[in-house]
Amino acid sequence: MNSNLLFDFSVNNENNTIHIKRQFDANLELVWQAWTKAELLDQWWAPKPYRIETKMLDLRVSGMWLYAMVSPKDEKMWCKADYKAIETNKILSWLDAFCDENGKENSDKPRSLWKNNFTETNGITTVHATLQHDKLEDIEMMIKMGFKEGLTLALGNLDDLLLNIKE
Repeated sequence: MNSNLLFDFSVNNENNTIHIKRQFDANLELVWQAWTKAELLDQWWAPKPYRIETKMLDLRVSGMWLYAMVSPKDEKMWCKADYKAIETNKILSWLDAFCDENGKENSDKPRSLWKNNFTETNGITTVHATLQHDKLEDIEMMIKMGFKEGLTLALGNLDDLLLNIKE
């Protein structure tokens, strides 16, 4: 992995957003596929030693990705992404939620509206994600749950995956 790649994580308390900017040493199409194909998402989205099992991925506006984060003890925590906007190799937006195995939302936990923009310059792809929340308390709950650390580890998994599938 190229250790000079950008990783920026910040919280804007005034507009209840988390901003993530992350570069990957791979072309845009490969990074896009890693964010949109179940067989690739299952290999990187969860921080190890957890893993992801996709139950369903319907990549279209109004479609859903339903998956379980599986612990080393085989305990499953179900999550979903309801797709809001998709422009191949450019924009991927979804509203996430904790849920049951059928996609029924757990309203006790916060939801994030993810807006991901993908760009490429000289073979380096940048993903700029903005996570919009209803209130600051939702962001604070996510941070306490280890969101930043978990995402950092997952993005490291993506670096490894991209390196392996580029070869």
